[in-house]
Amino acid sequence: MTDTTAATAPITVALVHGAFADSSGWSGVVNQLQAELINVQAIINPLRGITHDAAYVASALGQIPGRVLAVGHSYGGAIITNAATRAGNVVGLVYVAAFAPDEGEVLGDITADSKDSVLNTALVELQYPTADGGSATEYAIHPDHFHRAFAADVSETEARVMAAVQRPVAAAAFTEKSGPAAWKTLPSWAIVAAGDTAAGADVVRAMAKRANATSVEVDASHVVMVSQPTAVTAVIHEALDALA
Repeated sequence: MTDTTAATAPITVALVHGAFADSSGWSGVVNQLQAELINVQAIINPLRGITHDAAYVASALGQIPGRVLAVGHSYGGAIITNAATRAGNVVGLVYVAAFAPDEGEVLGDITADSKDSVLNTALVELQYPTADGGSATEYAIHPDHFHRAFAADVSETEARVMAAVQRPVAAAAFTEKSGPAAWKTLPSWAIVAAGDTAAGADVVRAMAKRANATSVEVDASHVVMVSQPTAVTAVIHEALDALA
């Protein structure tokens, strides 16, 4: 494909989920994008730490033909921040209630300073086996606190389902330093969920401003892509239009 052809080819929207979740959280957004014949692909985030996850997602992004708009939710924002610099075909970033760390920053330090986040009070510490025969720490959200801390604007019934199918995240996600930040060289958009008590609306808002992202604030919880997929899809459209 020539450079001219590549520049005019349709952009694929690549969706990267965050911690305590999986790609099913994007279902409403995927449904709307597919109905409009927009290329979309959800990428699994291993949730094993910044280094491991960024390498995996960068590989997945790089194997998508043509240009890519990388969209990350929550911890997935930190991963696209790291992965997009390596993939080579990412032309823009969308942060959905997401972290956009700078090089050298540690997510655990950032969230500790949030006045809006209550996530640390809702976590349960677990263990998982490592390849060397040892064990390492991972975290899940206690089911009794999932609705309040993570998904306050979905029904209690839906929140119970989300809590039951959540995927724990390795402690390394919050202790490893972030690498070179893709938002320094790529255009960025951001959705700040005003009721975000997981990542913390204050943290997300400050990071979006620092990244010079085109931002919109939505009255929603941390899982805005579940509760308000139309609002998320609208920002993706804005990014696609700007990049076309």
